[in-house]
Amino acid sequence: MVFIIPYYRWMVPALLGSKRYWLLLLLTVVYFIPVYIYAMQGMAWIFMQGTEERTVHRFFTHLFKNPFLDIDVMLIDLITFLCLAFARFSYQTEQKRHQVETDNLQLQLSMLKTQLQPHFLFNTLNSLYGLSLMGSKETPRFILLLSQMMQYILYDCDQEFVELNDEAEFLKGYFELEQQKFPEAKVFMHSPEVIPSVKVPPLLFLPLVENSFKHGKHKLENAAGVDATLTVTNQEINFSIVNDKLQYHGGMQKGRGGIGLANIRRRLELYYPGKYELNFTESEHEYRAQLIIRLI
Repeated sequence: MVFIIPYYRWMVPALLGSKRYWLLLLLTVVYFIPVYIYAMQGMAWIFMQGTEERTVHRFFTHLFKNPFLDIDVMLIDLITFLCLAFARFSYQTEQKRHQVETDNLQLQLSMLKTQLQPHFLFNTLNSLYGLSLMGSKETPRFILLLSQMMQYILYDCDQEFVELNDEAEFLKGYFELEQQKFPEAKVFMHSPEVIPSVKVPPLLFLPLVENSFKHGKHKLENAAGVDATLTVTNQEINFSIVNDKLQYHGGMQKGRGGIGLANIRRRLELYYPGKYELNFTESEHEYRAQLIIRLI
C-alpha cells in the first residue's frame, strides 16, 4: 500500500487547502482506483508464487485475473485513507491557525511592551529626578529597581513563559515606583513569601494593574489607593486588584481596556482555554478586577 502514502499525505491535503475539490475527485478516479487495481494484481501475483495449497492458489489466480471482484475492499481502503487525509488536513490547518494566533498575540505583547516602556520610563525618571533634587538616600535604590524592571521587560519577557515568582517581583517593583510617585496614596501589592514554581505568560497581569492606576482616584486624593492580592495554590492562581474610582467630568467614566484587556483575554483563551475566569465588578466607589487560573 506504499502508493497510497503520497495520495493521503500530500495530494489530498494540498488540494483541500487550495479548495480544488473537483481536481481531488479527478485525482481519485485517475490515480487511486487504477493504481489500486494494479497493486492488487501485484499482490496476487506475489502470493501466487510458491503457493502449494490449491484453494489459496486458486483464489489469488482468480483475483489476479479479475481485480474488480475485490471492489468492496477497495472502497473500504479508499474511505479509510480519505479519512486519514481529512484528519491530517484538519490537524495542519489547526496548527497554522494556532501559529497565526500565537504570532498575533506575541505582536500585541510587543506592542504592550513598546507602550509601557516610554511612559513608564518617563514617569519614573521624573520621580527619580524629584528624589535627586531632595537629596533622598533612596535615589540609588530606585534607580536599581528601575533597571531591574526594564531588564525584565526587555529580555525576560521575550520568552513564551516566565516564572510566576518573577512576574510577582516585577509587579511589586511597579507598585513601589507608583507609591513613590504618590507617597500619600494607599498602594499595596500582597503576595506569598514563597511562590511555587509555576510558569505563566509574561506581563499577563500588567493590563489589569495599569488600568487600576490609570483610572484610580489616588492621583487626586491621598486617602484613595490601589490594592492588589496574588494567591497561589496547587490548584489555582488568584489575582485580584481593586481601586477607588476616579470620577470624570460630567459623571461619565472613560472606557477601560483597549489593547491591554483585549490582549489578556485572547492570551488567556489561547493558554488556558476553559480553565480561567476573568471578572470585573464595579460599585459606586470601587472597581475590581479578578483573574482566576485553574492549574489542574
